[in-house]
Amino acid sequence: MFQKIIRACVRIVQRYLPEPFIFAIILTLIAAILAMPICQQNPIEVIEHWGDGVWGLLAFSMQMALVLVCGSTLAAAPVVKKGIGRLASLPKTPAGAIALVTAVSAVACWINWGFGLIVGVIFAKEIARKLKGVDYRLLIASAYSGFVVWHAGLSGSIPLTMATSGDALTNATNGILTEPVAISRTILDPHNIVMILLVIVALVVVNALMHPKGDNVVSVDPELLYEAENKYIKIENPTPAERMENSRILSWIVALIGFGYLVVKLGFRGGSLDLNTVIMLFLFTGVILHGTPLAYVRAFTKAASGAAGIILQFPFYAGIMGIITGVGESGICFGTVISDACISISTPQTYPLLTFLCAAVLNMFVPSGGGHWAIQAPIMFAAGANLGVDPGLTGIAIAWGDAWTNLIQPFWAIPALAIAKLNAKDIMGFCIIDLIVSGIIICGGLLLWAW
Repeated sequence: MFQKIIRACVRIVQRYLPEPFIFAIILTLIAAILAMPICQQNPIEVIEHWGDGVWGLLAFSMQMALVLVCGSTLAAAPVVKKGIGRLASLPKTPAGAIALVTAVSAVACWINWGFGLIVGVIFAKEIARKLKGVDYRLLIASAYSGFVVWHAGLSGSIPLTMATSGDALTNATNGILTEPVAISRTILDPHNIVMILLVIVALVVVNALMHPKGDNVVSVDPELLYEAENKYIKIENPTPAERMENSRILSWIVALIGFGYLVVKLGFRGGSLDLNTVIMLFLFTGVILHGTPLAYVRAFTKAASGAAGIILQFPFYAGIMGIITGVGESGICFGTVISDACISISTPQTYPLLTFLCAAVLNMFVPSGGGHWAIQAPIMFAAGANLGVDPGLTGIAIAWGDAWTNLIQPFWAIPALAIAKLNAKDIMGFCIIDLIVSGIIICGGLLLWAW
């Protein structure tokens, strides 16, 4: 019965899910059409809101691209790849391989979403090379499923933004948060840690059980997964420029400068582990592990192609955010309508759950932590304060909602799919099952946390 449900999900997705860029266009049209009657806006107002929003997230887009590319480049470091190769030799059965890929990806995504997303896919490809009879689609879906813990992890943009002091925090929350919220109240809160562990364990079990039987397995020729690797070639009589390009000393100098800054910021200036800090940490670790400046540049250039989908689609999702946050002559904002609907039926016990569900719906239109922050922070933190809900719980509820529906929103799967050479429709059928299972755990966890 379970296998029949899975096959039905896969068939439906294969038939109806378009390419991610087309998906973004369709969501743009849906948001525009709904905004007119709900917000009493005319077409000109909606178009203006869209156009004004298109370039509204350029800085955040750059941060997201750097998180992805720096994480990908670190994953491509020889010592990391060697470790992945050894780990890929451990599973002896398809179900064991699926379980291991899920666990590794989820833990890595909790550490850093860009690093985890790419490491998971590279690990899945390595297993597909070594183990016969494993379903390649499910391998990649399992690697992507770990992405659901991203926003509740160390690189979650919303908790890290809340942990960053400054006027921006106060202004974004309409004066509700005047002091930063430590990650001990969000990412590292015991309630959140337990939820993460339960979600990871559930995904490991469910993904392993989803492995197709017999002729339903879709495997891949291992030879198709091998790629040419850059090998170091010793240069005879190198020029001064070539000596600098291949100098390990220069790599260590720039890395020590970067790490020195992080030590001063975090250890002596009371800084927090914000998004920029995470980017710097992975950037300079990658510089050291690749050995020479030229090796890092080559790996970085190769990884940058994975960010193409983000660069193309982010302006469109920023435009959707413009529609959802835009206020016309009616004075009604689409995002406010959605958030107010959540608030109107909330109690102190149900508020985190309803905040999570509200964020999950918004994530389908704006798959960005920064976008959610801009839309929900001014409203949800004020409502949470009125109900007596801890701001850390409000923030983590938004973060979980932002991550949860990524399982069926193909936007963030683009880099992984590019590496795996698959389409979104190949993996999203499996991800629907993961969405249901993880959703039950998250909803239950948030209710218990608020009780």
